[in-house]
Amino acid sequence: MSTVDEILDAATAARALAPPPGDDRYAAYCDELAERLGKHWGAVLDANAADVARGVAKGLPVSLVERLRLTEDHLGVLVELAERVKSWLPAVTAPGAPITGELGFTARKVPKPLGVVLMIYEARPTVTVEGALLPVAVGNVAILRGGGEIAATNAALGGVIAEALTAAGLPGMAHVLAETDRRMVRELLKRYDAIDALIPRGSPSLIDHCRTTSAIPVIASGGGVNHLYVDRSADLDLVVDIALDAKLTEPTACNSLEMVLAHDEVADELVRRFTARSDAFALRLDPRLSADDPRVMPLADHDDGREFLDRSFGVRPVPDLEAALAHIRRHGSRHTEGVAATDPVVVERFLRGADAAALVVNGSMRLHDGPTMGLGPELSISTGRLHVRGPVGLAALLTHSWAIQGEGAVRGTGGAR
Repeated sequence: MSTVDEILDAATAARALAPPPGDDRYAAYCDELAERLGKHWGAVLDANAADVARGVAKGLPVSLVERLRLTEDHLGVLVELAERVKSWLPAVTAPGAPITGELGFTARKVPKPLGVVLMIYEARPTVTVEGALLPVAVGNVAILRGGGEIAATNAALGGVIAEALTAAGLPGMAHVLAETDRRMVRELLKRYDAIDALIPRGSPSLIDHCRTTSAIPVIASGGGVNHLYVDRSADLDLVVDIALDAKLTEPTACNSLEMVLAHDEVADELVRRFTARSDAFALRLDPRLSADDPRVMPLADHDDGREFLDRSFGVRPVPDLEAALAHIRRHGSRHTEGVAATDPVVVERFLRGADAAALVVNGSMRLHDGPTMGLGPELSISTGRLHVRGPVGLAALLTHSWAIQGEGAVRGTGGAR
């Protein structure tokens, strides 16, 4: 196992040797990574099967085991991601249009990588490929530390990624740390001198730990405690459709639905319409609501602010929009919040009063997604307020320098300040 100093020395060396954003070698890397994933996918699946078997033997929850698992379908998704990243690179890495200053000189933005990016995540092995692809394709060096549950899978993927980088003519710009202990992670979090950005992806506790123990700037991702306020003016059939889509299409996603806050006047009828559906889901009901359905279970006070990470969501009645907004402010994670209403006054009040990376009106929370929104490939969804909020796409993994074409211009005395 490499030491922290060895890892960071290698990352610093790779950063010095890396070509600037927009170099043709990054497009070649996208192609090489897609090709080599296909070539070695059988070996990756074998390694993943060992991780899954170890997780089952340890008694990990079924939902977590499924997050560990890779299938043939994942290969197609990752190859398509590499193709989309390649297609977006020219526009994202192009220099900005020139602007003219007061003294007649011009200035334009020149894209620059953030630098060395440390990404800490948990049990999804697809994140290893995403982390080795998006940051690196725009010139960053990526240090990737996944959970111990996917150590064998990450070792296999690390070999594939290294091979693709070499084939594309790039230095070792992605370091997949398959075997690391917590001591090493603690040391990495202290190295703000060598790491330029920290991207934690996973549980709220992981994100909070990174925020409170490291001086490295954080692009916080995850923590999807998301609510849907259902106004008395809402189309309830539409509500059922968007709520089930927001939960069942990917129950553990950070943009899935956890809690419906339904106006008192429509809460009982909404529950009836939920239970009239034959979809496989569980409904966690506030004690003030009831339904004779085997899919119903009680909703406790401690369920507020909780990600269920399964095919269930809660329903609580609220007297009005203000009560719903108060609940969201107290228990939400500022990721994705939604409103279902036909009254435009209610919609506008919700948009003014709710504060999250995305606010969805009469639609599924799952719409909060970079490609779905037309923003291109994304690494994660940021819930922070600075640098980037919402989908963390390729542009968010770049900073810039101002290139000033002076042409002999000087400020002189009495010039603009």
